[in-house]
Amino acid sequence: MPWYDAAGRFSWLKLAVLILLCVPAALIAADYIAGELGPRPLNEAVHQIGNWALRLILISLAVTPLRALLRWPRVVQLRRMIGVAAFVYVAAHLLLYVVDENFAMIKVVVEIAIRIYLTIGFVALLILAALAITSTDAMTRRLGGRIWRNLHRAVYLAALLSVIHFFMQSKANVNEPWIMAGLFAWLMLWRVANWRGKAGRIWLPAALAIGAVFGTALGEAVYYAIEFRAPMDRVLAMNLDFSGDLRPAVIVGAISAGLALLAYGFRLRPRAP
Repeated sequence: MPWYDAAGRFSWLKLAVLILLCVPAALIAADYIAGELGPRPLNEAVHQIGNWALRLILISLAVTPLRALLRWPRVVQLRRMIGVAAFVYVAAHLLLYVVDENFAMIKVVVEIAIRIYLTIGFVALLILAALAITSTDAMTRRLGGRIWRNLHRAVYLAALLSVIHFFMQSKANVNEPWIMAGLFAWLMLWRVANWRGKAGRIWLPAALAIGAVFGTALGEAVYYAIEFRAPMDRVLAMNLDFSGDLRPAVIVGAISAGLALLAYGFRLRPRAP
């Protein structure tokens, strides 16, 4: 059962996380029943479930950095549960799309084949399905640790494809896709530092936070310059205007800075005698 730890003991932490993983789907279902999802409620549900799928993919990728930065080994027990939940949300995303198309399966297959953003999303779904199927202890033993680890590194590709899919289906408003892209970049840069043996450096959390802010801001400015011919300096300057909605770079910076402060706080706390 998902609320038991590796030793077979009941875990309040895992139970709490399992409940939290169900909350977004429950809220979306409640809004659908109450008629709060606009003129095309099923289509809106498709998008909201898909957005949560990507968020959960990124949260699952954040488990390993959190374990290292916060020195919290128990958090690694949540990675499998969150990853499987991400697959369930992606599968629900596809299922709701099929329902929205009135179960016209031939049309759905053709759309996935000819629309590149749907093809990209479907490939990400296949990768996550393979990872979910092989996530059990029995499959880990059958595949062997090295093969299993190499296979599950495909989650990085699934995350990248999911971000690209989000960008392509978002059309004009790409604020949230840029937030996801900035956070994904942070997670991957941390892994690069970890592979190079620099994850324990005291300066790394702050450097990643600064890099995430500037990388997201610059990427957004380049995107709008290419897509809409907007002046890059004006787009960059919008990040300093707090009178309206916060820009993606600001939100990415706040999240990554919060992680950095948590990391430094855990480093400075007194050790138990």
